[in-house]
Amino acid sequence: MIALGLLTATILGVVRAEDFGAPSAGHVDEPPASPEKLHVVFVNESPDTPIDLYFENDVDLPDDDPERRILEASIPPRGGYHSSGSFVGHEFSYVVGGNRHYILPPDGNANGEQFLVLAGEEDEFRVRCEVSVYSQKSTETFDIIVKPHWAPRGASRFLELVRGNYYNGVALNRVVPNLITRFGIAKNFDVRSMQKRTVIWDDIDPGIEFEPGFVSFAGDPGIHDRRSTELFIVSPNISPEQLEKYGEESYEMPFGFVEDKNSALTKIYSGYGNTGPDTAVMYESDGYDYLEKNFPKLDYIERCYIVDEVGLPNWSDGEEL
Repeated sequence: MIALGLLTATILGVVRAEDFGAPSAGHVDEPPASPEKLHVVFVNESPDTPIDLYFENDVDLPDDDPERRILEASIPPRGGYHSSGSFVGHEFSYVVGGNRHYILPPDGNANGEQFLVLAGEEDEFRVRCEVSVYSQKSTETFDIIVKPHWAPRGASRFLELVRGNYYNGVALNRVVPNLITRFGIAKNFDVRSMQKRTVIWDDIDPGIEFEPGFVSFAGDPGIHDRRSTELFIVSPNISPEQLEKYGEESYEMPFGFVEDKNSALTKIYSGYGNTGPDTAVMYESDGYDYLEKNFPKLDYIERCYIVDEVGLPNWSDGEEL
């Protein structure tokens, strides 16, 4: 799992060399005499496959020459990471499923930093959430399709929280018909207090426009680089006029979407609307007692999990997930 402190490095995007018209291995331009330094964090979100990351050393050598590339790190799956000191314009590669993938990190942020998710041919991850519906009268599921190349930092943070069971038992505390479903304040006081203080920087806008069912981290208007745990899902029945307003804030960056947005999402209790729980009170030590007493009809997430990781042993201790 990614160390939370490392997530304070800015994610700019998930890229492949061909996405930028970059030359393939063997045809990389020589770096300038004084190349611009670049700090890159590589994250492996594969469910069960470690990834060997290579520094492309001398592209003029044959592909099978041992001096052609240097093994930089073997990165474990499920959020394992490697931090690399590099420079702008340098290419890396890694092998998944017998295929070598080349990466040319784009320019970094103002701090010379970049954050990339290594996914090979995979461009999405499925997270299944079991939720109560009709005011806790029954249970249904919806799947969130996580697209790491849309908002890499947001996607990795979400997957990390899911792996840590953060959203299990979380209240769907703000459900406004034809607008939004918001959630993400943990049931456990110590957990929500700690994770509220753990924030990530905003992703750089990749140009993905919001659609009904899209999922994003929530935040406070006008406040940048403060995303922590709270999320929102755009209502399936939102009006075009309201939909156009999403994306105006820097934290509003979709990292995935609900696959069947007309199923469980439409059955979550929405009677409290904008007069629902005070989130500041929810963060207090008796926050969930407050919910049970004053908002008894709320629905809750029972659990969320990454579908492809169910039944796999824990990478570090051999226990099944």
